[in-house]
Amino acid sequence: MSSKTPNESLTILTDVVLPGETNPLNNLFGGELLARMDRACSIAARRHSRRIVVTASVNHVSFAKAVPVGSVVTIEAKVSRAFKSSMEVYVDVWVEDRESGLKSRANEGIYTFVAVDETGTPVPVPQITPETKLEQERFDGALRRKQLSLILSGKMEANSATELKALFN
Repeated sequence: MSSKTPNESLTILTDVVLPGETNPLNNLFGGELLARMDRACSIAARRHSRRIVVTASVNHVSFAKAVPVGSVVTIEAKVSRAFKSSMEVYVDVWVEDRESGLKSRANEGIYTFVAVDETGTPVPVPQITPETKLEQERFDGALRRKQLSLILSGKMEANSATELKALFN
């Protein structure tokens, strides 16, 4: 199985925020944004693995900026690192200014997906070869994030987290 680049999984979803998708402040519901992010990430993971994928976890979501009704929202997702059968997918959310057309980052998130066969059994996925500085930073951080998640869930002992320990040595 040959390695792939993050760009091979790039998924871009662009949509407008409608009134029925907003809260009383006329901003996009957080849950609506999470669903859009999950869909983009699942497409990216499927493009990378070419398998059925399931959401294993939402590791991080940052709601840095409200997304008002009428805004054009662009969600960009790419696989940042692949492990045995799981993939970390990094997602950026951009909102387009209605007047100037300039895009600014509104939110970001990190999801984990697992590739499975038709019976739901995890299957191997191709590795990732980062090409840009940002892709390399996200790739390097993915193993630390995975180890921290495993420690917090009780699936790994802290003294086994070599990448995390290296931060303090």
